[in-house]
Amino acid sequence: MARIKGGLNAKKKHNRVLKLAKGYRGARSKQYRIAKQSVMRALNTSFAGRKEKKRQFRQLWIARINAAARMNGLSYSKLMYGLKLAEVDINRKMLAEMAVNDAEGFTTLAELAKSKIA
Repeated sequence: MARIKGGLNAKKKHNRVLKLAKGYRGARSKQYRIAKQSVMRALNTSFAGRKEKKRQFRQLWIARINAAARMNGLSYSKLMYGLKLAEVDINRKMLAEMAVNDAEGFTTLAELAKSKIA
């Protein structure tokens, strides 16, 4: 049985990494060793970025809900506690959407929360 050299597989692996590094400046897009380091870092950063995006959106929703709640005479925490006591199961994304686009509906929920707290 003849020995098969690994050149083709190595070339495939290199090309896969270089394709991901397309658009990088200088040696980062041309030389395999440097491109591999840049691509590994970029993939790690993009993974972390996807997680960070979720945190930032939740932070934005809470800020919007808090602003709308304070316009109705409640704090964010009191509003959420009142809704929990009232057994209103609505997520922060929808509450924030209501706070921005449906002020009357949000006011109704705020009044309900107030009545459950008092």
